Amino acid sequence: MLEQQKENLRFHIQQLANEAVQKSEPLAWFEVVYAEAQGDTTQIPWAKLTPHPYLQEWLTNHQPFPSGQKALVIGCGLGDDAEALSKLGFAVTAFDISPTAIAWCGERFPNSNVNYIVADLLAIPPQWHLSFDFVFECRNIQALPLNVRAEVITSVASVVAPDGTLLLINRVRETEAEPSGPPWPLSESELKQLENLGLQPIEQLVFLESEQVDVKQVRIEYRRCHMQS
Repeated sequence: MLEQQKENLRFHIQQLANEAVQKSEPLAWFEVVYAEAQGDTTQIPWAKLTPHPYLQEWLTNHQPFPSGQKALVIGCGLGDDAEALSKLGFAVTAFDISPTAIAWCGERFPNSNVNYIVADLLAIPPQWHLSFDFVFECRNIQALPLNVRAEVITSVASVVAPDGTLLLINRVRETEAEPSGPPWPLSESELKQLENLGLQPIEQLVFLESEQVDVKQVRIEYRRCHMQS
């Protein structure tokens, strides 16, 4: 019964996403999902209510961090990744396109030091340009269709400061052919765009999730060279 409910929810979200794409509003469906959930986290399939394990592992292996470094969490959802960064001394800004998600973060973490705000990945505030020492991008690129992919990747790269780090976790695909989605896994050439935008890959981890062992995912650490911008 539980598996059927999960499958129904996945199908519903795919329908919402595809309808949004057809209306040329590829980000609109996120707010619908959060609003429809009415506070029930089981209706948000990506909400694990804990930091992503491969973010947590990376942080554990790279700490301590200089206090007060600026961090940005892209598409922060219900806030667990942002809170993990805040606990390690980062000055964290975390944004989501969904006002409901951002309000939910405030309810979950009422005493948080994180600056939670509503913002659009396709319309990044200009003051964020090259501003963050650490940027976490987890599965937002894959949630958006290929016709906005180059724009999304440019937005993600644009906020990483000189000498800053981008930690990216996304599904990947083996072919350049357009996949059915959502999600739409990233191709090799799409990942290459980040390098073309001045981000040097430092470390890559390929992993499979226990629930979907056929889905290849990557965690890639990028660094922006100081001379590139």
